[in-house]
This record gives sequence, C-alpha cells and structure tokens, in this order.
Amino acid sequence: MADFNTIRASGVSGARAAQIDEGLRAHMNKVYATMSVGTLLTFLVAWAVGSNADLLSIFRDPATLQPNILGWIVMFAPLGMIFLFGGMINRLSMAGAQLFFYAFAAIMGLSMAWIFVAFTGYSIAQIFLVTSIAFAGLSLWGYTTKKDISGWGSFLIMGVIGIIVASLLNIFLQSPAIYYAVSILGVLIFAGLTAYDTQKIKNEYIQHAAHADQEWLGKAAIMGALSLYLDFINMFMFLLQLFGNRE
Repeated sequence: MADFNTIRASGVSGARAAQIDEGLRAHMNKVYATMSVGTLLTFLVAWAVGSNADLLSIFRDPATLQPNILGWIVMFAPLGMIFLFGGMINRLSMAGAQLFFYAFAAIMGLSMAWIFVAFTGYSIAQIFLVTSIAFAGLSLWGYTTKKDISGWGSFLIMGVIGIIVASLLNIFLQSPAIYYAVSILGVLIFAGLTAYDTQKIKNEYIQHAAHADQEWLGKAAIMGALSLYLDFINMFMFLLQLFGNRE
C-alpha cells in the first residue's frame, strides 16, 4: 500500500489518496512486468547465442571465451546505451522508450551469452532462482519500509563506480583477489540498490501522481524497470561468479 501519511501530508484528500494508492499498485505492476519481460528476453538471447558455437564465435573464441573486437563492443555497448537512454528519454515517445529498453535487454543478452559455456546449466538455473528470491525480498522491503533510505543513493552509486573501475583494471591485472572482492561487493551494492530503487520508484510516483501526466508516468515506469532490471542482472552475475559451477 502507498504511504498515506506522505500523501495526506501533501494536502491530498482521502478519496484522492485512495486513487493514488490504486494508481501506485498499477504503476509498480507495470514496472515489474516490463522488467520481467526484459529479463526473459536477455536470458533467451543469451541462451540462444551461448548454446550455438557458430553464433558465439561471432563474439568470442568458443574455446577460450576471449572476446574479439565485436565481443568487446557488445560488452561495453550496454553501458553506453544507459547514458544514451538517460539523455534521450525526454525526446522519446513512450513506445520508443519501451522499444529502446527491449533493445538494451537483447544487447545485454549478447554480452552474457558466454555464461552458458562457462557454467553448467543447473548452476545458472540455481543462481537465477536464488537471485529471484533475494530480489523479491529486497524489493518488497524497499517498498514497504517506513525508513527513508534515500541517503543510501550516493554511497551506492560511488560503490558502483568503484567496482566498474576495479573490474576494468582487473582485465589487465587478472588478480583472483580483486575478482572475488569485486564480486562480493557487487552483490552487496546491488542488493542495496534493489531496495533503494524500489523505494525511489514508489516515492517518485507519489510525488508526481497528482499531475496525472500519463506520458511521464509511462516513461517513469520504463525507467524504473530499467533500474530494477540492472539491479537483478548485476546481482545475478556477481552471485554466479562467486558460487557458479564451471563447466
């Protein structure tokens, strides 16, 4: 349920508060549905490419799994697309924003295809289930808690920047210690971001719902889905690196 104290504190009547609460449920359902479709698309693309040696060889050496030039491009393309999406969101239509998100999810699937060669199928399914349970619990807590966790944002973003830099450095250093440290920190950071982003999506809806701007609400749902999608995918990948059984 929405935080009625927050809504009423802004001068919204009881009837309007109930309407906003109903809208919030619909908004969150759209966020989770869009995120789920994107996640499914990512894993379907990853499996289709990763289970076909000819397709995988377009991006990586099937034996060593080392990326070629196209593989490096695909690996870093999602990061560039995130910044591009943030800059374009106001100029895109709602349908365009949704299409961009699904294109992003497909590219992410290409960048993850190697896991279906490196790890056992059972291990991938097991880690996916663990991630799903953890994500659901963390997101539910972020949605229902009365504690204001907005202050976590700056520390978590700094943490994300830190693990990106450390991961890039470790491409050259190849240090197992850095690899495991980054993986452990990555799980903790994206676990925190799951709760933080969920509360942020909820609070942003409550703050803007009174304007009844359907275009903004539709784009906000897609942006929220992207945030939670990234939290889920990154938490999954870091858990897989820590606990996955290799082929």
